[in-house]
Amino acid sequence: MYAVSLDAPYLDTDADQLCFSLDLTERPALAERVVSLGGLDVRLRLLGASHQVLAGPVRETVACLQGAVRGLPETCTRHLPGWNYAFGATTRRLTPAEFSAEVAQVLDQATTEHSLCGVFPGSPEAVTAVVVETVEGPYGAELVWRTWHTYPQNGQIVSTYSRLEAR
Repeated sequence: MYAVSLDAPYLDTDADQLCFSLDLTERPALAERVVSLGGLDVRLRLLGASHQVLAGPVRETVACLQGAVRGLPETCTRHLPGWNYAFGATTRRLTPAEFSAEVAQVLDQATTEHSLCGVFPGSPEAVTAVVVETVEGPYGAELVWRTWHTYPQNGQIVSTYSRLEAR
C-alpha cells in the first residue's frame, strides 16, 4: 500500500461539509502521487480529509471549500471535448463495529501501486484514500477512481466513484 502518515492534525469535520468542484486549480496538498494509466498521468492528491484527482481535462476536487454550496451530488456527468466524465458519491453512517470493518476494507483496497492513502495522527481509522485503475469500456480503456473519506468521530464514510472515458 502506498500509505503516508499525514503531518496534519485530524480536525473534527463532518461529511456534510464536503463540496464538489471540477473547476478549481490545485489546492495545497499534504501528499501527492503521480501514476500513469491509460496513456495519462493521473495526479492523486490528498488535501487532508479531502482529495483532488487531476486526469486529462478533469480537476476533480472533493473538499471543505469556503463559499461553496455544501454537500456532494449523488451524481454528476460532464461531456468535455473528447471525453465523458461521471461522478457519484454516497455517505453512510455506520455502527462502530461496521465502521472499523469498512475502514479495514478501504485500507485493503488501497494496496495497489495506483493508490494513495493518508492516515491522520490520533486515529488509525481517520483516512483519506484514492485508488485508480483502468477498465475496459465501450470505447476502449476508461479510467476509474474511487475515494474514501472517513470520519471516526461520527462513524461516517464518504465514498466516491468517478469514470473518465475518451470518446
